[in-house]
Amino acid sequence: MGNIFTHEMRLLADPSRVVVRPFHLAWHEKSGNPSRSAQLIRRVLELDEETVESELAKVLRDFDKRHWQTRQVFRIRFQEINARIGLDPAELSENVQLLIGAYFCHEYSYAAAALTNPSIVPHPDQSGMDEGSLRFLMSARAVGEGHISSVAFREGIVTADREIRLLPLPPFATAANQVDMGSDLDDPDASIAVHRNPDSTISGTVIFPVTDAQANGIEDLRLTKFIHDDGRQEYIGTYTAYSGQTIRSELLRTENFTRFDLMPMRGDAASNKGMGLFPRTIDGKYQMIGRQDGKNLYLLQSDDLECWNGGALLLEPHYPWEFVQIGNCGPPIEIDEGWLLLTHGVGAMRKYSIGAILLDRKNPMKVIGRTARPILSAAEDDREGYVPNVVYTCGAVRNGDQIFIPYGVADSSVAFGFISIPDLLGKM
Repeated sequence: MGNIFTHEMRLLADPSRVVVRPFHLAWHEKSGNPSRSAQLIRRVLELDEETVESELAKVLRDFDKRHWQTRQVFRIRFQEINARIGLDPAELSENVQLLIGAYFCHEYSYAAAALTNPSIVPHPDQSGMDEGSLRFLMSARAVGEGHISSVAFREGIVTADREIRLLPLPPFATAANQVDMGSDLDDPDASIAVHRNPDSTISGTVIFPVTDAQANGIEDLRLTKFIHDDGRQEYIGTYTAYSGQTIRSELLRTENFTRFDLMPMRGDAASNKGMGLFPRTIDGKYQMIGRQDGKNLYLLQSDDLECWNGGALLLEPHYPWEFVQIGNCGPPIEIDEGWLLLTHGVGAMRKYSIGAILLDRKNPMKVIGRTARPILSAAEDDREGYVPNVVYTCGAVRNGDQIFIPYGVADSSVAFGFISIPDLLGKM
């Protein structure tokens, strides 16, 4: 490793972090018989009020202290179910409604298997910061039951002295809820809006898959603070939507981390993974780093943030540590000398390492330099984990003359490193 300072802090998978999620039963009727969902609801409705109260009390005894506003969660879930069955709420006691809602929920440990592949941006709130300190917002890929990936967040502060202070996690995590759609969920090109619970912090919010295209995971979010040509600021991330069979690239867009728009991208370039958006336009065009063939780096340009086609070959593997493939490790970072892009390389025994390249600010097709050796590789204990011999990041952030790099270790945990910009440029 080349002059990179690794911090002792490490974030690990945590099976105790749970959220309440919808539990789905079949609505389809078979051979004229009521669906499983309809049969379940009928059984609850047949219970007398005393039994309903007793059963609900058992559920709340087990789960009320493990989740935020459990009754409200059950109430909302009943309303979602009732939109399909059309019961008259006025004819049902509150306990019946809550118990029906509880039967259509389940507890999900969203980071039981892994917490990895982080991305990082400056926090929207920089008030009260000491000179040289930066409040940041980090996303991470949380992997739970069924190897389903979701997006979790963590807020913190990093200082000029390489001190990291993380905001404590709230006792309860909450799932971002669906609020509206650009079109029907059956439409594969639907745009979905989800929002953070108004009583939840960003660090307590988890974004789960919503559409069929995302069914098996929202993977490897690469966030950037994007400055539009009119000066408007927006946080935009690219991620891989995995259906269980196919992948495609999609966008997450938010102005304040309260509402999140999840939007499919169009075009032949969006059928691949690992796309990284530049934080501003160049000559009036959006710019993206991609890996169209799974092996090399490409530069893409577009007039439409949601549509990406083609791409020009930017860089091929050159050194042994990247012979198998190279890709981006997050969006480019603008510095005085050009666009600094962290890269990943895959070498023998499928070992992942992190390097960097420098692109011209006005013409990012021009490669000014690249690191001949990795700046970070899996070594010693960092080699062990769910996927061994991998270090990987989905984005770093500049703080003064340093690059602050959160990175995934063996697809199992998140570690933190620092490297000075002069040192990094000196290795190119």
